[in-house]
Amino acid sequence: MDPDQALVAAAQAGDAEAINALIRRHQARIFNFALALTANSADADDLAQDTFVRAFRGLRRFRGESSFRNWLYRIAANAARSRRGQRARQAAVWDARVEADDLAERHPASAGSSVEQTVMHRQALDRALASLPARMRAAVVLRDVEGLEYQEIAAALGVPVGTVMSRLFRARRLLRPMLAELRDTAVAGEAGSEPSRAPVTRPRSERRRHEL
Repeated sequence: MDPDQALVAAAQAGDAEAINALIRRHQARIFNFALALTANSADADDLAQDTFVRAFRGLRRFRGESSFRNWLYRIAANAARSRRGQRARQAAVWDARVEADDLAERHPASAGSSVEQTVMHRQALDRALASLPARMRAAVVLRDVEGLEYQEIAAALGVPVGTVMSRLFRARRLLRPMLAELRDTAVAGEAGSEPSRAPVTRPRSERRRHEL
């Protein structure tokens, strides 16, 4: 059952609060998907807004044949295709996915170094993903970030399932060496940040009992 079913029905009946609730529920994931399609934060914001405008203008035509979430993905993909030739600037990808403040709250003791490492990690990941063609990025986001099944991705992108699998295979093959280097760097950073521990020295009486 689609978890958005009740809200969609209310929105179709003209309930403004239901419309706002649907936007709040899906705004972040549609923006991230738009970011993968455009590789530019400004373009992604425009595309996400365009997606919701198109969706709610045509909401009465939504019949629930797919989930509302997947329907939004399909609208975003179609909107991106219609504007792909207009603006195709390359920039950072997913630069809104990791918030340094959140990391600092979860790791207050090492917030300074952790935030710096997180920013560097994110920038490296951005560069790796930005190197992919937009179609591959879209497939990676829907599969590895949003967790969609192959059939759902195919429906959202308007391509056969085999095409989805092919794009994911090629994307992961291209990303593998870059992500391996990123993991090695992260591991080295963690190893270098571990505090050194002084050897434990037992009291003389305890050493004597241990020797006996």
